[in-house]
Amino acid sequence: MPQYRNLLPQLDGRAFLTDGGLETTLVFHEGLELPCFAAFPLVCTEEGRTTLTQYFQPYLGLARKYGLGLILDTPTWRANPDWGRQLGFDAQALANVDRAAIDYLKELRRQHSHGGLPLVLNGVIGPRGDGYRIETTMTAAEAAMYHAPQVQAFRDSEADMVSAVTMTSAEETIGIAHAAKAADMPIVVSFTVETDGQLPSGQALGSAIEEADAVTGAYPAYYMINCAHPTHFEHVLVGDAGWLGRIRGLRANASRKSHAELDAASELDIGEPQELGQDYARLCARLPNLRVFGGCCGTDHRHLTAICDACL
Repeated sequence: MPQYRNLLPQLDGRAFLTDGGLETTLVFHEGLELPCFAAFPLVCTEEGRTTLTQYFQPYLGLARKYGLGLILDTPTWRANPDWGRQLGFDAQALANVDRAAIDYLKELRRQHSHGGLPLVLNGVIGPRGDGYRIETTMTAAEAAMYHAPQVQAFRDSEADMVSAVTMTSAEETIGIAHAAKAADMPIVVSFTVETDGQLPSGQALGSAIEEADAVTGAYPAYYMINCAHPTHFEHVLVGDAGWLGRIRGLRANASRKSHAELDAASELDIGEPQELGQDYARLCARLPNLRVFGGCCGTDHRHLTAICDACL
């Protein structure tokens, strides 16, 4: 078992929150323009950092109200070479953004960690492509090389961990895990699934987790599911297979729509917050180690409040 696991407080049994849907909140609720759906340029300006602070405030309040920890994510889901190139960021500029994002969160933690509120600084790594579909296939070795600079930038900061979020294939996930292991960084892997409960690659969720664990020596601290509604994947969370115990976190969408429908939508579907809370409560019974609760597209602090009320 990797020694780093003792350093992540969300592994000691205490429940932790994450935030909700950062990009959808900023675009649809705050009226911001996010070219390429990328929020990472916000850390480059004082105005952008103020916007992020206002976004995080309700989640900090929820964690304190319910006596929970909070995992603070960098807004760097799009901060990789392919997306960065479209936004005018070269390799050095992206590394600077990654470190600046952790520096920003470090200051946020300094301001809010009083009273014993556990705050974890998490460097977010997104897929090379869209996140809803696989546009560029990579071997695990190619993915490790591609994502290594971002992992290393977080290693050279005060990040507590990194997370590979909205992963669409086992191969890219394994590559990022290898890069994290080489950098001696704790990593969490979060897969997304389609309405049939399978990854966009077509692989079954359980198979992807088992493959990633087998190839990496179970290096990821735990796994999560994000960017899908609970009704899309609860039917595959059955039985007592060992991989179910590796799932420790959920960040579901508010909407029941498919990825294709969400991609084409011009309005935000926030679903029913109370209903989503009850969906999470059902999943708690199926996932014995579920301790990390958050949201993804369409969710905000209202959904997280409902989840806290239903589950915690």
